[in-house]
Parts: sequence; C-alpha cells; structure tokens
Amino acid sequence: MLLPLLFLAAAPANPPAMDDVELSLRRFSEALAAVESNSADPIDVEHAVYDGAIPSMLRELDPHTVFFNRDQFEQLKTMERSETKGFGTVVSVLPGRVIVLQALPGTPSERAGLSPGDEIVVVNNVPLAALSLDQLVQFLGESHQKQAELVVRRPGSVRPLRFTLNPQLIDAPSVDRAFMLRSGIGYVRIASFDPQTAKLLKDSIEKLGGASLKGLVLDLRNNTGGVVQTALASASYFLQPGQRLLTAHGRSLAGQQEMEVPKNATPYTFPLAILVNEKTASAAEIVTGAMQDHDRATIVGVPTYGKGLVQSVLPLSDNTGMALTTAFYYTPSGRSIQKPLREGQLGDIASHELYSTDSGRKVPGGGGIRPDVIVTPDPPNRLRVALEASGAITSFATDYTQKHKLNEPFEVTPAILDDFHLYASERGIQPSVSEWLHDSDWIQGRLRTEIYNQAFGVARGDEVEAQNDPQVNAAVAALTK
Repeated sequence: MLLPLLFLAAAPANPPAMDDVELSLRRFSEALAAVESNSADPIDVEHAVYDGAIPSMLRELDPHTVFFNRDQFEQLKTMERSETKGFGTVVSVLPGRVIVLQALPGTPSERAGLSPGDEIVVVNNVPLAALSLDQLVQFLGESHQKQAELVVRRPGSVRPLRFTLNPQLIDAPSVDRAFMLRSGIGYVRIASFDPQTAKLLKDSIEKLGGASLKGLVLDLRNNTGGVVQTALASASYFLQPGQRLLTAHGRSLAGQQEMEVPKNATPYTFPLAILVNEKTASAAEIVTGAMQDHDRATIVGVPTYGKGLVQSVLPLSDNTGMALTTAFYYTPSGRSIQKPLREGQLGDIASHELYSTDSGRKVPGGGGIRPDVIVTPDPPNRLRVALEASGAITSFATDYTQKHKLNEPFEVTPAILDDFHLYASERGIQPSVSEWLHDSDWIQGRLRTEIYNQAFGVARGDEVEAQNDPQVNAAVAALTK
C-alpha cells in the first residue's frame, strides 16, 4: 500500500441507493436464515459471516482488500500504535494454521516478501499444525521477541518458502546506506519510506557533498513503499517548484487530486540515476515515475512491481474493520502505477499505451515503471546456487577472518581463491574446470564482500558489493557519459 493505514469513517462519497442496499441485504438475510434453519448441522453464524460471506465478497474487488474480524482488527490497531515490537504482519490465527492477511509497509514482514494468502507452517522448527489455538497464540507472541525462521506455503508455489524475520529491523533507518562510489559520485539506498526518510535522505546527501556532487545513484531496489507524503517530500529534493508529482483518482475523492513540488523548494541539480527492480513498489514507484516523466533521472534495472493504489482502513461495527482500495495513483504523464487488477477497474490501463515525458520521450503504461536502461541480474547457475545454499562462502569468510589479522584495503588473492576451492570441494561442492573458471570472478567478489562484512562491518561490505554490482555500474555509466 502507498499510505500508512488510514482510519476513515465508513461512509462512501456516493452511497448507493438505499433501495438497492436493502434489497441486497434482504436477499442475504433470507439465504442465511434458510441455512440456519435447515442445515443438517448447526452453523456458527458469526463464523459464516465474518470468515465466509464478507471475505468472499471482498475477494471479488481486488487482491488487496481484506476484512478484519474483531481479533484481527485489534491486532492491527495495536500494531499501528507500536513502533518497536513485532514483524508487522496481520494474520488470521486458526487451530494449527496461520494465514497472512497483510504485511504492513516498511516492516520486516514486507521487506522479507511475505504476501497476503501465505500460510506460515513452521516457526523456528516448530510445526504450527501440532499446536492448539491457545498454544499457537502464545507461541507466536513469544516468537516476536527474537529472530524467527519461517517456513511458508504460498498459493501456487510447489515448494515451501523460507524467511528470516528480525524484529529489530522495524527500528532500522529507512536510509540505510550512503557512501561514495567514486570521486564525485555518491550512492544512497532507501529501504522504505517512513516519516523520517526525507530528512535522512537530505542529511545523507549533505554528508556526501550536497550540491557539489557530480552525480548520485539513488537505490530503490527492494523498496516496497511506505508513507506517500514522505516519498513526495523526497522527490521534491530533485524537481523544480510547481512540477507535478502525481495525481490520484477514485470515487471517494472529490475529483482528481494533484500533488506538486512546493513553491519554496530548492532542489539539487546534479545528475541522478535511480535503481529499481521487481520489488520496487508503491511509494518508491511514485518517486521513480515522477523522475522519469520529468526527465530528471535515468532509471536503471528491471521493471517495477506495479502497486499504485490507496488503501484506507474503515472501522465497522462490532469492533471489526476493512482495508479497502479507495483510489489509484498516476504519474505526472498520466500513467497508472497500478498494474491491471481486473478488466474495467479504474487502475486497468492498456499496457501498449504510450505516454510522453517532458522532453517528448515515449514511455509505456500498463502498471509499474519500465527502466530507461534495462540491466538484469546475472541468472543463478548450478555452482552459485550450491555455494549460496550451503553457506560455504560465509563459513569460509568466518574461518578466514578468525585466522588472519586483516587491514583495508583487502583483496582476495589467487591463493585465497585456491584455498576456497579446496574448502568447497571438501564439503561436496566440486565444480568442473569450466564452471569454476566461468564463475571465478563472481566467487572472488562474493568472498571479498563476506570477508569485509565480518572483518570491517556490513556497511563496508555493502560498499564492496556495490563495486561488483552490474546495475550500480550501469547507473554510474549513465551519470558519467
């Protein structure tokens, strides 16, 4: 979602005619009464309505609209009030089953990739199916206090997925990396957009040199969004006063809403490149789309996710609630950020339609943002998968840093690479000569990154990793051409 969950009055701007509502409710009541009176087994009416009828109705709208029963809604409100605890997941807890309903923006659950509909089947090696409802609630509460290893069953996925969630990540700064890639070229990574992001971004740019920079690489990869107002404030650092940032359309809005750069803005003018990938979503796509439409930045990477909708939480009777899609966002050129949900909906825009940037360049619609420079990550192969899955690179780095006193700058020499070759072979990873030669540069880079992570800190490891990142290098090339 693009905005923090908003609690609004549950009254639509243009309510349907009461006759239509009353007729529909009468039909539903008649059906429910018939079932209650004639079903072979007694039914739980509350369960039938809260877990059956209402969720089934909302599924007809879009994948992001969801109903919260009393317990789930209280959990959501508690999570909204909390700034430090938990993983940011709203779940439906049943005996032996935990189903993800929503992963809140900027939280460990969203960053890890948990999605609505995922079923959590194992937590910290404990199968949830073996627990009673009371045991499950208590166990989940305790698991939020420390790192949790999750096994998740995703609809449509044959193999179970594994996630590691750390509750401390909630307090991690959203602008988590800022360093120089080369003389005059800075790098800043925004992990998500929270209320402090704009200030952190400004502070990071100033520490790197501010207006004197020759260029900046802004990394929005894996940024799944967050607070829209903060994203707009961040975009305003690079655009001219009065330029449009986005528009919003929805039946609940009083006409089209437009957001523009404040008239008193004093933007940076150095060249800008933005990195995106398939997990760049919502608020991050708003920033990216605005920069592309105004020809302010070169967008590098792969097409973004395509989530450009406003979700509002509507309190309902009996302490229940509903997260409802109430509007869609569009870039300055009129492109829908939201990928099509279903035919005929407001966010449904033909993918072949082209739009024009300020300079007249053509950019495609259809949801998400297509980069100006497509750079795909290297595809995994047998050797890389085996090395990463086994943890051999990390464990070798641990052994090496424990046995050697290291100083910067540190390089992985051919002798160290040979030692790792033997280390991997002793653990059953025995690539052919051609496989080893093909991936030796990649292995050398990964070893250097992991050794830096453990010897000099993760921040320095990220700097080393950036030096070998083809998308980062493409962004630098776009800034210096």
